[in-house]
Amino acid sequence: MMNNTSIIILAAGFGTRMKSSKAKVLFEICGEPMIIHILKKAYEISDDVSVVLNHQFDEIKDVILSKFKNTKIYKQDIKNYPGTAGALKDIKFNKEKTLILCGDMPLIKIDELKKLILTNADITLSVFEAKDPTGYGRVININGEIQKIVEEKDATEEEKLVRSSNAGCYCFKSEVLKQILPKISNKNTQNEYYLTDSIKIAKNMNLSCLAIEVNEDNFMGINDKFALSKAEEIMQDEIKEALMKQGVLMRLPKTIYIDSRAKFEGECAIEENASIIGDSYIKNSIIKSSTIIEYSYIENSDIGPLAHIRPKCEIKDTHIGNFVELKNAKVNGIKAGHLSYLGDCEIQSGTNVGCGTITCNYDGKNKYKTIIGKNVFIGSDTQFVAPVVIEDDVIIGAGSTITKDVKKGSLAISRAKQINKDEFYYKFFKDENVNK
Repeated sequence: MMNNTSIIILAAGFGTRMKSSKAKVLFEICGEPMIIHILKKAYEISDDVSVVLNHQFDEIKDVILSKFKNTKIYKQDIKNYPGTAGALKDIKFNKEKTLILCGDMPLIKIDELKKLILTNADITLSVFEAKDPTGYGRVININGEIQKIVEEKDATEEEKLVRSSNAGCYCFKSEVLKQILPKISNKNTQNEYYLTDSIKIAKNMNLSCLAIEVNEDNFMGINDKFALSKAEEIMQDEIKEALMKQGVLMRLPKTIYIDSRAKFEGECAIEENASIIGDSYIKNSIIKSSTIIEYSYIENSDIGPLAHIRPKCEIKDTHIGNFVELKNAKVNGIKAGHLSYLGDCEIQSGTNVGCGTITCNYDGKNKYKTIIGKNVFIGSDTQFVAPVVIEDDVIIGAGSTITKDVKKGSLAISRAKQINKDEFYYKFFKDENVNK
């Protein structure tokens, strides 16, 4: 934690290139809005974090404060003070240094941000050697000392060959920033107040401006949905690399999706095409091919293939097979091999769930719970109409619809009496058989 530094995140843009009614910084990457990824890193550096908003102010503010309630929220006066420098007009700079970040850079790394802070320069600017600098402001520097930033539209042919590009993040000595901001003008083609102008002003004031080289991918700005997909690929690779080094076994990891909030403990394996969504917790378990886990706890279990574990499940010491769906289910030591729906239920150890079992938990208005005890044998094609309680040591006959509680040690069976009619086949198909 750097107690001498304030962090300001600029997130007031309209994000028009996303071509969506949704605010750009609320688009999710690996399960969380990109602004939340940035805030997580900001709070690892400083406890004084501000965000400047404008477009969809209330929606973004609510998301931020739901996760980081101490964040200071400002609204930019876009009409009168547009631009990156205009965003800073009403902010008070209380600490020795001010680190300015962009709200659409979810891949930034803490160690690189610290490099911006840990210098003695009056201004430190993040730069990278762009693979293709087209569209970036070129940073003209000599031995790391920035001389100027030239926007592409204003660059000479020689300057356009420069690959050193402005990554968009700055660290100012706060007193220097206070002096420079009033000097920034909006006399340009866009009539905006640009923070890039601070470099030219600082040079005229004989202040030091240092370039710190950073990784281009880490400082990728998300301007459209293609860039969003590329950023998610990069973050997914980072998440899975860290987990595999931690000991998680993955088959064909490129095909697997893992949420940034998911946690793993012990010896775990994930097979191809699986998705782990939300703040799921997987402990000593195998997640088999094409299985989806959402916001659930899995311990000492094997799940799948082709299973769907929906939110609020707690699964321990259990086998869940193919085409089994659970939702808000608490199961411990059971087997559910295939083709079943277990929703809003609790099932205890030793119970075997037959193929085609359904907990009928919804009556069109309300949802109800099914409670199943220990050592219950559930025959195939059973429906439990909740609310219903099945005590320990019970057998449920195949094809039953259970609407009443079942006492311990009982056999419960509910099906119509079978009727066989002799010679019916031949009578039914009499005309067809004659024609043959």
